Amino acid sequence: MLPRYSRLLSLPAKALLNYQRSFRFQYSTKIRMSSNVGKGDSNGFVDPGIVPTPQVSEPWTVDKVLSAIAPTSLAEGTDSPVPYFHILERLKTNKREGWRRFNIERGESISDHMYRMSLMTMLCPPSLAPKLDLFKCMKMCLIHDMAEAIVGDITPVDGVAKPEKSRREAETMDYITEKLLGKVYDGEAGKEIRAIWQEYEDSETLDSTFVHDLDKMELLTQMVEYEKRANKALDLGEFAYVATRIMLPETKKWAEDVLKERDAFWGTQDHVHGEAGVDGGVKADKLRKQEAYYNKENEGA
Repeated sequence: MLPRYSRLLSLPAKALLNYQRSFRFQYSTKIRMSSNVGKGDSNGFVDPGIVPTPQVSEPWTVDKVLSAIAPTSLAEGTDSPVPYFHILERLKTNKREGWRRFNIERGESISDHMYRMSLMTMLCPPSLAPKLDLFKCMKMCLIHDMAEAIVGDITPVDGVAKPEKSRREAETMDYITEKLLGKVYDGEAGKEIRAIWQEYEDSETLDSTFVHDLDKMELLTQMVEYEKRANKALDLGEFAYVATRIMLPETKKWAEDVLKERDAFWGTQDHVHGEAGVDGGVKADKLRKQEAYYNKENEGA
């Protein structure tokens, strides 16, 4: 479905034509992908680049997902890191799901998101950098969503309770760090990965607070980039809510800058201000889900 019909009507003819072409391409791609998953062409060829996220029955377990995703099972309990390398591929193929509700089917992957976050650590402001272990922060950026290789990206509107999301992710990290990495180099790398992931989840240290802020900052930048590429045919303003959950003064300044950039782009045209909640055009039900998801007591995002 084309988003925001009223806004489409106000677009210049050239912009509307470009959006229609983009939508037709995305729709036809979606049809091809959905019809080809697990199926071969007339020669029996199955596109190995199409990697669906499996849906399994409740109660959710790592084993159920693994039985659904692997063409061959991963070797467990070995002294080789290669099985771990293989599971990391799913961070490249699994998409960030929040954008799909807006028909962005070929959007960023989970690893795309984490990679830009890790590069953001290198621009940590001088007023903050001496207080942080930036090398650990960079690792944390690359680890914090690792469980989504198996769990997938669960968003605030998916209807999965935060404790259940946390359970799935903790079970997955135990599997990765114990069954895949437990005997690799005496298990030391696995222990470090698990500890850094847990530090992010607990969100009690300055390092983890900084990385949580980067998680939200990366989302804000991607939001604006998609809106610009759609030339105002797509309003992703509900995601701007995360700006209200950024904690540190230095990263708040970054968020203010990107939201100013967004307002300058939209100009006088009406658009949603997620940072203002219901007053900014976010539906009350959507706001409640966002607030529950980002509740500080359960904020492992």
